[in-house]
Amino acid sequence: MRYIIVGGVAGGASTAARLRRLDENAEIIVFERDDYVSYANCGLPYYVGGVIPKRDSLFVQSASGLRQRYNLDVRVKNEVTEVDRTSKTVKARDLKSGKEYSERYDKLVLSPGAYPFRPSVSGIDDEAVFTIRSVGDSDRLKSFIQENKPQKALVAGGGFIGLEAAENLINLGIDVSIVEMQGQVLPPFDYEMAALVGEHLKKKMVDLILNDSLVSVSRQGKNLAVSLKSGKEIVADMIILSIGVRPDSSLAKKAGLDIGAGGGIIVDEYMRTSDPDIYALGDAVEMMHPVLGRPVAVPLAGPANKQARIVADNIVLGDVSSYQGSIGTAIVKVFGLNCAITGASGRLLKSSGIDFVSSITHGASHAGYYPGASMLSIKLMYSPDNGLVLGAQIIGQEGVDKRIDLIASVIGRKGTIYDLTRIEHAYAPPFSSAKDPVNMAGFVAENILSGKVRIIYWDDVENYRDDSLIVDVRTPFEFRAGSIDGAVNIPVDELRGRLGEFPKEKRIIIYCAIGLRGYLASRILMQKGYNVFNLSGGYMTYISAI
Repeated sequence: MRYIIVGGVAGGASTAARLRRLDENAEIIVFERDDYVSYANCGLPYYVGGVIPKRDSLFVQSASGLRQRYNLDVRVKNEVTEVDRTSKTVKARDLKSGKEYSERYDKLVLSPGAYPFRPSVSGIDDEAVFTIRSVGDSDRLKSFIQENKPQKALVAGGGFIGLEAAENLINLGIDVSIVEMQGQVLPPFDYEMAALVGEHLKKKMVDLILNDSLVSVSRQGKNLAVSLKSGKEIVADMIILSIGVRPDSSLAKKAGLDIGAGGGIIVDEYMRTSDPDIYALGDAVEMMHPVLGRPVAVPLAGPANKQARIVADNIVLGDVSSYQGSIGTAIVKVFGLNCAITGASGRLLKSSGIDFVSSITHGASHAGYYPGASMLSIKLMYSPDNGLVLGAQIIGQEGVDKRIDLIASVIGRKGTIYDLTRIEHAYAPPFSSAKDPVNMAGFVAENILSGKVRIIYWDDVENYRDDSLIVDVRTPFEFRAGSIDGAVNIPVDELRGRLGEFPKEKRIIIYCAIGLRGYLASRILMQKGYNVFNLSGGYMTYISAI
C-alpha cells in the first residue's frame, strides 16, 4: 500500500508515525512545502520572547529523524499542487529545483493546516509586518528584533496568539498597542469575561484599542505609520498580524471535494472527505460541533493530534474509530492570568438559536485560609430544560486548567450541571476547597433551575432600573468604595430587621461583591413574598463589564 500525506506538521507527522506503527510494509510519503516538519507552532510566541531559549526545543522530530526512525519518505520544500482523484495521483513541485512530478496513492491524507489572514490593507506587505505561524515566521521576527531593537510594536488582533505575542514583546522591553476590531479581547469569550482580561491588560501597561481596525500602513523613515478606521494614527517600529486563520482548503477545493460554509474541508466521523480514499484532518477541516450541531473549524493542536490517530487506524484497520467532534477546549496565559474556554459561548448559542441559561461565580482557587489563594471566575452555560452543560469560560491565576478540563469532560459525555455538583476532586488546602469552584458553579446553576433564586445579568440592570429597587447587601465600607448608581445599602446581616424598607409592589434587584451574600439575601426575601432577583456574578462582574 502507498499512503501520501500532504502536510508534515502536527496532524500530518502524527498520522505518518501512527501509520508506520500499524503497517511496517507500507510506502509512506510526506509532502511539506515548508522547511520543517513536526514542530510545536504553539510555542513560537514564547520562542520569540525568549521564554523558550533554544530553537531546537520546538522540534518534535526532524525530517531526517522521521526517515530514520519511521522509514518515512519525507519531502520538505515540496508542494502538492493538484490531486487527480480519477487516476489517484498527486502532482507535486520541488520548490528548490522547480521540478514537477507525479506520485500515485492508494490512500491520501490532507493535513495542510490553516494560513494567517492578511487584510487587504495598503502597505501590509512591508518587511516590518509579521505573522507568527511557522518556524520561518518566528525566525524572521526574532532576527528583526535582535537587529533593529524596536521600541514600539502594534499587534493587530486580540485573540489567543495576539495576546501571547503582546506579552512576549513586553517581556522584551517593547511597548505594545493591541488593535482589536471587536469590542473586547479574546473574541471567542463572552464580553463580561473578556472584560476581566481587558482590565488586566491595561494594568500591565498595554495600550488597548477596541472597536477599531487597520486601514493603511505606510513607511515613515525607520518607522511605520498605521492609520486606523477611527482616524487615529499609531507610529510603530513593527506590526504583528494576529487577525485569525483560515482553513487551507484550496487543494481540496480544486480536487472537487466538499467544502463547508466556513471554508474548511468537510469530513465524516471517520475523518473521510467526500472521496472515500481521501482523508483530512486538523486546522483545514470542518466537523460537527457536538454542542452547536453544525460543522465548524476548530484550529487547535489537541484535536489535530487525536484526529491523526483515528485517520491512521481507519486507513489500515478499516472504520474502527470515529471522532466525536471537538468542543474547542482551549487556554491562554496573559501576564499571569489564565483564560480558558470549552463548549459554546453564550454568543454562539444565541446565534445558533439554542436556548440556554448562564451564571457566573467567583471563588477562591484553593482554601481561603491557606496562603496564596486567588480569585477564580467561572461562567457556565446550560440548558434550562435538563441542565445539559453547553459551555464554560474560566478566568483566574491558579487552577484554571484543571477546572476547564473537568467541565470539558462533562460536556464531552453530555453531562449536566448536576454532574458538576457531584464531581469528586482531589482536595487539600493548597489545591482546592472541600467544595471545589466547579462544584459551586454546579450548585448555583442547580439553585437557578430549581427556582431557589432568580437572577438578573449585568446588562439588564439599566433596563429594569425605573421600576426596581436596587439593594447593595455588602458592608457600608464596601458600599462607599463603589456601588451601582442609585443603589441603597442594606447589609445582609441587617436585612431581617429592615424588611419594611423593601416595597412589595416593586422588583428588588439584590447584589453583593460576587453573588453569595446576594443569594442569601434573595432566599430571605423570596420566602417573605418579595419579587427579588440576584445579580449574577455580583458587583465584580458588573463593574468590569460596564
